This record gives sequence, structure tokens and C-alpha cells, in this order.
Amino acid sequence: MLLSPARDLGRMSLETLPADATATTRFDAPVLDVVVPVFNEELDLEPCVRRLRAYLRAHFPYRFRITIADNASADTTADVARLLTEAFPEVRNIRLDEKGRGRALKHVWTHSDAAVLAYMDVDLSTDLSALFPLVAPLISGHSDLAIGTRLARGSRVVRGAKREFISRGYNLLLRGTLAARFSDAQCGFKAIRSDVAARLLPMVEDTGWFFDTEMLVLAERARLRIHEVPVDWVDDSDSRVDIIPTAIADLRGIARLARALSAGRLPLSTVREQLGRDPLPVAGVPAGLTAQLVRFAAIGIASTLAYLLLYAVLRTGLGPQWANFTALLITAIGNTAANRRLTFGVRGNESAWRHQAQGLLVFAIGLTVTSGSLTLLDATTTSPSKLVELAALVTANLIATAARFLLLRIWVFRTRRPTAATQWPAEATAATRSSHRRNALTPP
Repeated sequence: MLLSPARDLGRMSLETLPADATATTRFDAPVLDVVVPVFNEELDLEPCVRRLRAYLRAHFPYRFRITIADNASADTTADVARLLTEAFPEVRNIRLDEKGRGRALKHVWTHSDAAVLAYMDVDLSTDLSALFPLVAPLISGHSDLAIGTRLARGSRVVRGAKREFISRGYNLLLRGTLAARFSDAQCGFKAIRSDVAARLLPMVEDTGWFFDTEMLVLAERARLRIHEVPVDWVDDSDSRVDIIPTAIADLRGIARLARALSAGRLPLSTVREQLGRDPLPVAGVPAGLTAQLVRFAAIGIASTLAYLLLYAVLRTGLGPQWANFTALLITAIGNTAANRRLTFGVRGNESAWRHQAQGLLVFAIGLTVTSGSLTLLDATTTSPSKLVELAALVTANLIATAARFLLLRIWVFRTRRPTAATQWPAEATAATRSSHRRNALTPP
């Protein structure tokens, strides 16, 4: 054993990461910075770091660093970390005065000068053979984030039924509430490119266990590319996670994040533009048109069914014209709100009343078309049946729907060009990519 610190050792000053580490990416900077967040891990820390360092030296072909992030440990973890940094030049440590895995990761990742940032739990439950497959797509620039997953086909997992149920239940909850598509939110084995972290992490508020989930959900909403690696994972029987408080905090985090996304308070479109993750253009088709048409059609089908139901209910008491007017007005308001949020991605309350007013003008066009169809039907047919009326209204609604989509796209919810302040300079993007390539191709 390298060290066996006594509990009465005095606290020593610890190294801190340079404050200006993110200003530039140096030629001698590590390609990979692996963070190991710890809290009262005096027994597990040394074997973890020794094993991780040995693996990286034997199997990782680029410069690397191991950063110990001490979350206000009250035992001799700080002394173990200090002696490890003295023994191994690739190991650094930083101490935070407050607890929180998310706080530690955010602090270290935003101060690191490495091109790729990763973290793993101190228990090393995940087999290290998955580390290079995890970070390789990030080093190459192909992907933006990477996660280890215990729930994908090909993963091999050893853990109890209780933890298996909780893990799968939590990820199903994320799919239902936040429309998450990644398979495993809480596996302690993740990586992110430094340029992505610089733009994404300022939006992540959680400082605890929900940090991972929030980061991944925001990355998905920004259309970033998340690479998943099936892992071999063996449950740590000495896990320090307190399940009930953690579950409550996660539920609060889900509610907070859902509110923020619904209100449109997060500049995810700016991140998407800066990192070049906008949808690929299709020749002859305006950007985003296909997806908008699909969402508009789905909303249109629902609106048409609601309209026909309302019309059928109101027809007897109000007559055809007033029934048509009332049903169309109600569904038009709901249709505008749904298309504003789902089809054209407009969030927040700003301009909502203006959009509804413009939507009502579009509604007036639809009313003219549908009312005109009823007038024409009355003029050409004596006592038309209700079935004929409905057929005429469906045809008129199809015409009105095409006009509605065109007006919503080019007038009501037209896309405005981003200002110069929100655009990421092309030369800066090129420089960042060039820096990643230099790091990836420079051996240790």
C-alpha cells in the first residue's frame, strides 16, 4: 500500500485547478480529465485512483488527468487525496466546502483545460474496459456527450431486484414526464466535450444527484448527440446513496425542469446553433418543414375531431352557421396554442396574446371558407342531409387547414434570424475543432 493516513493528521492545503484553465486549450493540456467525486471515502479512494491510473497508463493512448473532487469530507479523505497527488503527477485534487456531486462536477468541468471531461464513481462499479469506447466518439468530435448504460441490450449487470426496479422505474418516469430518450440517467459513468460543457452546464441548476438527468435532458432538447455504451456493472453493497431523500429531490428536479422547459426560459436553440446541431437541410425543403408538417397534421387531426364533435353537439340548438362559428372559434384558440408550443417551438408568455390575435385572423379565413361552403351547399341543394353537410365541412376544413399552416409558418410564428450576439463565430468554432484534433492526435 502506498499510504495509510491516520485520522489525526492535520488538514493540508490542497491543489486547485487554475482559474484561467478554460481560456485556451494548450498543446500540453490533457485530452481527458476523469473526475472522481468523493465524500468520506478514505478507504476506497486510494485503490480507485491506483487502479484507474494503471488502466489509463496501459490502455489510453493520450494525455490524461485524474481529478479527485472532495465534497466536504469530514474524515481523512483529504489527506489520502493529497498524498496521491504527491505520488502521481497525473493526479490532482480539489476540495469544495459544500456537498453535492453535481456541484463538484460542474466546478471541475468548467475549470478544466482538457478537451474531454468524464467522471466515474469511486466504487468503480463500471468495468474500466468501457472507458475508451465512452470517450472515443468525443475525442473524434462525432458526439457531444457519452453515457454508460446498464439498461441497454449488451449490458451485463449484477444488482439486487430493489435497485433494478428503482432504476428502471426512474428512467420510465423520465420518458413519461420529460420525453427523455436516453436509456440510463444515473449510471455513474459519463463524459462530455469541454466546448459542449461550457455552453450547457451554465443552464444546469441541480447540485446533487439530479445533475446528470438535468444535463442529459437539456442536451437532448438542444438536439446534441448522446453516445451510449453498454457496460458491465456490479452493484456496490456499500453505496452511500440515501434512496428516499434522493427520490424526493429527483421528483422536485423533474417538476422544476419541466416548468423551465415549458416556459421557454432556457436558450437551448442558441446552444444548438453554436454547436451546429440544427436539422440537416434537405434539397428543396426549408429547414424544419417536414417535422413541422408532421406535428401540424397531428394537431390538425385532433382539432378537426374536436371541431366535428362540437359542431354535432351544437348543431341542433344553434343552427348550422352559429354551430360552425362556435365550434371553429373554440378549436382555433386551442389549435393556435398547440401549434405555438409543439409545431413551431415558441415557449414563454411573451407575444402569446399577439399570436392568439393573429391566429384569430387566420381563424377568420377558415370561417369564411367553411361558412362559404355551407352557403354554397344551401344554394345548390334543397334540404341537405347532415352527412352531406359534414362532408362539405371536412373538404372546406382541408382547404382552410392548408392556408392556416402557410400563414402560421410565414406570418404568425415566422422564424427570426438570430442576432449577432447569439451567433457563434465560425472562426471560433473552427478553432475549437482544430484544438480537439490537435489534442486527439498528440500522444502522451
